[in-house]
Parts: sequence; structure tokens; C-alpha cells
Amino acid sequence: MKDDAAPPSLLPERFDAWFAGRGWRPRAHQLAMVEKAREGRSALLIAPTGGGKTLAGFLPSLVDLAGRGGRKPGEAGGLHTLYISPLKALAVDIARNLEQPVAEMGLPIRVETRTGDTPTSKRQRQRRDPPDILLTTPEQLALLLSHEDAGEMLRHLKCVVLDELHALAASKRGDLLALGLARLGALAPAMRAVGLSATVRDPEPLQRYLVAQKPERAMADLVMGEGGADANVDILASEEHIPWSGHSARHAFREIYEEIRKAKTTLIFVNTRSQAEIAFSELWRLNEESLPIALHHGSLDVARRRKVETAMAAGALRAVVCTSTLDLGIDWGEVDLVVQIGAPKGSSRLIQRVGRANHRMDEPSRALLVPANRFEVLECRAAKDAVAERQLDGEPLKPGGLDVLAQHIVGRACSGPFDPVTFYEEVTSAEPYAELPWETWERVVDFAATGGYALRAYDRLKRLVKTKEGGFRIRNKTFAQQYRMNVGTIVETPSLNVRLTSARKSADGKPRPSAARGGRVLGTIEEHFIEQLAIGDTFHFAGELLRFEGVAETDALVTRSSDEARRIPQWAGGKFPLSTYLAGRVREMVHAPEDWPKLPKPVREWLELQRLKSVIPKPDELLVETFYCRNRHFLVCYPFDGRLAHQSMGMLLTRRLERMGLQPLGFCPTEYALSVYARKDLGEADMAYLFDQDMLGEDLDHWLADAQLMRRTFRNCAVIAGLIERNHPGQEKTGRQVSFSADLIYNVLREHEPDHILLEAAWNDAAGGFLDIARLQALLARVQGRTRHVRLDRVSPLAVPVMLEVGREAVFGVASDAVLEEISNDIIAEATA
Repeated sequence: MKDDAAPPSLLPERFDAWFAGRGWRPRAHQLAMVEKAREGRSALLIAPTGGGKTLAGFLPSLVDLAGRGGRKPGEAGGLHTLYISPLKALAVDIARNLEQPVAEMGLPIRVETRTGDTPTSKRQRQRRDPPDILLTTPEQLALLLSHEDAGEMLRHLKCVVLDELHALAASKRGDLLALGLARLGALAPAMRAVGLSATVRDPEPLQRYLVAQKPERAMADLVMGEGGADANVDILASEEHIPWSGHSARHAFREIYEEIRKAKTTLIFVNTRSQAEIAFSELWRLNEESLPIALHHGSLDVARRRKVETAMAAGALRAVVCTSTLDLGIDWGEVDLVVQIGAPKGSSRLIQRVGRANHRMDEPSRALLVPANRFEVLECRAAKDAVAERQLDGEPLKPGGLDVLAQHIVGRACSGPFDPVTFYEEVTSAEPYAELPWETWERVVDFAATGGYALRAYDRLKRLVKTKEGGFRIRNKTFAQQYRMNVGTIVETPSLNVRLTSARKSADGKPRPSAARGGRVLGTIEEHFIEQLAIGDTFHFAGELLRFEGVAETDALVTRSSDEARRIPQWAGGKFPLSTYLAGRVREMVHAPEDWPKLPKPVREWLELQRLKSVIPKPDELLVETFYCRNRHFLVCYPFDGRLAHQSMGMLLTRRLERMGLQPLGFCPTEYALSVYARKDLGEADMAYLFDQDMLGEDLDHWLADAQLMRRTFRNCAVIAGLIERNHPGQEKTGRQVSFSADLIYNVLREHEPDHILLEAAWNDAAGGFLDIARLQALLARVQGRTRHVRLDRVSPLAVPVMLEVGREAVFGVASDAVLEEISNDIIAEATA
């Protein structure tokens, strides 16, 4: 062979021909993944959006299956590759994209999906006669593993592909998936694991996540894809008007609409479902040209969401307003603009969303950030700079949830008896549970079997029974059925179906909803929102103006309305925390006057006025301002550490202020500041004591003991662990029933078994999630000895945004806007006088 001859291809001839026929060549990281597969190595691939990650993950499997040849008619085969996606929509989209090269190369490969929407008959057939490649979700994997024939179906498994791994690993779904991965490794020891991600700050935890770590802390190999074109990110910030407060960005919708008109297809991301409803409503009001604009979020009926996804794939839409439901991986090449309304809360999330535009690695993605208020201008600037510098953020992985482990134990027993010692070795090979103590393991197994010491008298909680060999098995088929009906870690807040019905007039001439229940379901709304409505109230939902007509069983009955809507539904979940990384960059930006000229004029003047009226805090100090305003005494501080940490601080500060006799009335946290208000002068407080690190001791314990937050957290853990069933054969519990059951059990355990494993799980969740204790701890450590107290005779410019949030009602419409504007004008006038 000549020295200048081309090296032999790693791919079979038909694959080379397929790439060449499309004018492509295999990328280096795609070929590297083929090599890793030939070596039998697990691998984590990190490559930018549009870089062919998904094809790289599947390519080794396609090559292997093509070489094996097709099955003969009637020949039983085995599942070769299992693909797991965080989203059902992504699994369906990947299947569609994968079937194209399979068909074009004439490969004898069967590809199928398995999600919650897959008919039961098809799922049963897949267990008997699995396809070559199955695309599914973490919950469906848990269901598969719970069957007695799981070993037969999965014993030939060669590869498992975990897509968007960064989005799964840090959650309870990731805990369940890690346990499932360990189970797969026991059933198919030759299996290799592949992780795919575009945004990872620290790869090592994910490399460990992919492989069994016993007897040593092994890691999957790391494959880095070549970098793509730099994103083109702009910030829409008016030089004339930027709101002091608020989150809707209503001032910018006309400009957003003009951007939609100029683009081919636009994805408009917001951070919450409520914001999605507001944004769609405003854009539709401005839609003079009747452009096809759609709405997509998790509370809409699945049929409506699939219709939007199909229309997007067909290029039939000009814009979609969406939440994180369309964050990940779905390949819509016609999208040429991404708009982010509101600050993105993290640079990694922004990079992920920006990557939805163009979806081609060699072309720059175009994105437009639309800050909703002045603080968000700073956050958007910090995020834009981070993207330009390719700086990622991300929180570290947490230890696995004990409630998830309890669920997995019951699922394992459904598939057959287990030995607790052998099973412990398997469980601790999963990264989230690598440090699980044996004593804790025994307590979780005991809970899964009996409910624990205080609850073992309840027969319905005895789910496992001992075998003669000293192991455990499921008690009977009823408990196995209950497990399969309740599997998963996503606990929805109690909700009602929103059912569109016809309106009829009664004898008094007033409209009444039809008694017929045949109206179509638009989606779901949380019970607490519906409970606030009176018959006749109007609200925006699913892109329509609706009139509330009443509740019938699990349905909120509505009719279409032409009246002005006064409300937007509020959902408990869906709010992203401000990342630690971006928070630090914002603190530095505030304290850098030399960079202020780069900011829009209203923001620049706002900061300059703050420096004149009060002080600008240093990045490592905590500015605390006290003043009298609107018949109350206020304390406002500026940690810039996110709403969750500030909310926890507010709860603890008010307890301390109460003991000091200053009569606090309440507090208001935002992403950037915390306001506390009281009847007495808060400037008299000892600030060093008030913000001392010891507030995380007894104050926290005493508050949590009776807090509604702890009860809600316990409820979620109890549902995940199977202590409380969401669904039961032949019936389904309402949200009220679930909450009532959880409160009763919580009270029993607090009194009779305060160290119960579920109380421990709830505390871990509250500290790590709802309260963000670790971040608050770091905040207090950072500012110890660096608290700067400034007494003022009026509101400071920096305090205006949080002051405008105090007592603000979550309503929408002209009247509420007028009230807010009146209050705003008074406070702003005082601050700028």
C-alpha cells in the first residue's frame, strides 16, 4: 500500500456510500464511537447541537445489526439497543429520524418506540417479540424491568443509549434510571452504555454514572466532538423603556412579533407555563397577518402537543411559544431564530435552547434574549458573555433519593425474588447510591416490605414477604399491579381536566354548561387555581379565552368567552433557579462601573442613581438597606443568589426578628434581592447576628417541623415510595385524598417514628431542592464579616424592583396593570427624587 493511500474505513461500504450520497463525511467523534463499540467500551459523547450526536450514538448499533443480517420470518430475536430519552416527544422524533437512514440503506433493522402513549397490546407484543432497537423513557424502562420475563427480553442487550444525559442525571428520574442501568448490567453483563450530551460542565460524574463502579470507581471513556460555529446571541433591551419589575416582558411583544415576521420559523422559550400563556395571548393579539403561531407546554392535552410537533416537523408553523417541553434534542432544521423571554437562569440552559436554531453545527445559531426587567438585563448580559466564552454552569449530582430506592426495590421484587446482600451490591454500583450505607439500605428494604416500625400494623403496606432462603419477593400479583400503575418519580400537583363544554341558557336566561360530558379536554390546571375561581370568571388557557362554568368530578367545565380575561393560571412547578455561576457574574457586573456603558441607558442610569442615593455592593459583601415606606419598616438585602435561597433566608430572618421584638409582617424574595417588612424599625437589628450562619441550626429545624412545605415534600416522597398510591386498580385518587392521606401519615410518623426513612427522604428533598440549604449556607459563609448596613430615608433605586413585588397579585389584564402602574409610579418617584 502506498504511504499516501487513504486509511481503511471503519464503516461498511453501504454506510460510506450513504454518507457520500448525502454529501457528508462521518465526523471524527462518530467514528470514535464506532471504535469504542468495537472495543466493548462505554462512552460519554459531548458534542455541540447539530453535530450528529444521536447518529454517533446509534451508528455502532446500526453497523453491528447490519452485519448480523435480518431475522428470518417467525424467527425470535433479542433487543439489541435500548435508547432512553427524557421526553416522549424526543423519543418519537428520534425514531422518525433513525428510520430514514435505516430505510435508505436498506438495513434489516426494526425500530420501535415505547412510551406511555403506546397501546397496551403493542407493549405486550414488544416483550414477547422485541424490536432490534427500542426507544423509550426512564419510566417505561422501570416497567419493563418489573416483569418476570425481563431477563429473557433483555439478556441479548448489547447497548443502552442515554440521550440528553445531563437533563436526567441530576433529578429523581435520573436516580431511577441509574438503578435501572445497574439492573440492566446484571441482566446483560456484556452491555455497554453510551451517554449523549451537548452541555456538560464536569464530565466525570456522568462518566461514572454510565458504568457499574464495583469493585472500583470505573468511568466510561470520554469522547469530545469538535466545536461548532459560535452562536449569534443578541439582547433586546430598549434604550427608552425597560420595566423596573415584572416577568411578562409585555413591553417587548410588538418587537418580538416583528422578529417572527422576519424569520422563517421561531421558537419562543419562556420559563414557566403561566408565562407561556401570557406570551401566546399577547402575540396572538398582535397577529394582524394571522401567522400560524402555536402554544406548547406540559399542561396541554397530549393530542394538542403532538399536533403542534407534527406541524413544526412539516414546516407549517411560523412560531411556537414553549417551555422546557421543547428544550431537548428535537431536530427542526427550519427553525432559524430562538427567542428567550425572561432571563435564561443558566448558561448551559441557554446554550441548549440556542442550539434549537438551525440545528446545524457548521452554521451559527441565532438567538434573541428579551429581559423582562432591569435586573434581568444584567442576567441576560452575563448569560450572553458566558455563551461567547463557552462557559457552562451546572449543579453537582446529589445522592440518590431514598424514596426512589424504595420504589425500585418493590419493582425488583415484582420481577422475582432477590437476595438483599447481592441486590445491595447491585444498587451501590449505581453512581447516585455508591455511598449508600448498609444500615440505611436495611431501613429502606424494611420500609418497602412492611412500611416501617410505626406503620407495620397496616396490612396494605406489607408489599414484600420473606422467602425460605432469606430473600424477599412481592406479596402477590395485586401489589405488582399497583406498582406498575404508580411507577415513576414525577408527582403532579393535584389537577383537574379542563373540559370545553357547550353553554345552554336556563329559564333565567343565564348560560349553563351542558350536562353532557363529551366536550374535548384542553389540558389540566392545578386544583388550587380552580378553587380561586367563581362561576363566570374568565381566564386564558391553551391559547383560548375561557369562562369557568363549574366543576364536575375531575373536570373543570369551561366555555369559550369573548370577555376580557382577568387571570392566567398559576402552576406550582416549572420555575428554574438562577445558577450559582450566573449569580456570581451578575454580582461582579453590578460592581463594575467601567462596564456600565455597555448597558442600555435606563439600566445604566438606574445603577448610577443607586451609587448616588445609597451604595453599590462589592461582589463579596451583602448590602443591607433599611428604610420606612408606605407605613411599614423595610429591610432589603441583595445576595443575588436565587429565589429559593432568598425564600429560605426570609423564613429564617422573620423568626429571628420576631424574637428580637421587631414584629415582622412578612417577606418577599426575588431572584436578586430579599425584602422583609415589619411594624418596628428594622434598622435597630444587630445585622451581624441577624445574618449569622447559625440561623441554619435550631431556627431551621423548628420552622420545618410544622411547615406546610415539609408536608408537601413528604407527600411527594410518600407517593414516589409507594406509601400512598396515585392510582389503584379500578379507581384513581383525587388530589385532596392524596394530600389528606399524606398529612395523616406525616403526623403519625412525626409522633411515633421521627427517624422514619421517609421523613429523612423528605428532609433531604427540602434541604436540597425547595430550600436550597447548601446555597444559603454558602451565601452566609461568603458574607460573614462583610455585611454593609445603610440607613436610608426612602426607597433606594436598587430596592424598587423587589418593592414592586411585595403583595403583588397574580392577575392579568388592563385593570391590574393600571393598579400596578399607580403603585410603581409612587415608589419610583420616591426612589428617584
